[in-house]
Amino acid sequence: MKLAKPILFIVFCTILTATSQLLMKLGLNSLKLSFVGLISDFPLIAGLVLYMVGAVIMVYALKQGELSVLYPFFSLSFIWVALLSVIFLKESIVLLQGLGILTILAGVYFVGRGA
Repeated sequence: MKLAKPILFIVFCTILTATSQLLMKLGLNSLKLSFVGLISDFPLIAGLVLYMVGAVIMVYALKQGELSVLYPFFSLSFIWVALLSVIFLKESIVLLQGLGILTILAGVYFVGRGA
């Protein structure tokens, strides 16, 4: 399938960007508002770098595939962020959030099958 490779790149991109958002959140929680505090905040810097790497991967994937098919896969980021938040930030997922996650999964499934 010609679209399989770009889809895999987009899914990898979503994992990178979700991880980057977790790292940025962790970095911002301990951020000291000074120049030294900013440049020494490893989680924040790592999160920004991962976000940029994810953007480059997304551009590469979009170059190879159709935007209308690939971009809905980017919504998987919401799922990864929710799961990472539960694991690392001790947040919880309530029923409506769980239903939203299932809806996203169903949408991605149907978009993928339609392609």
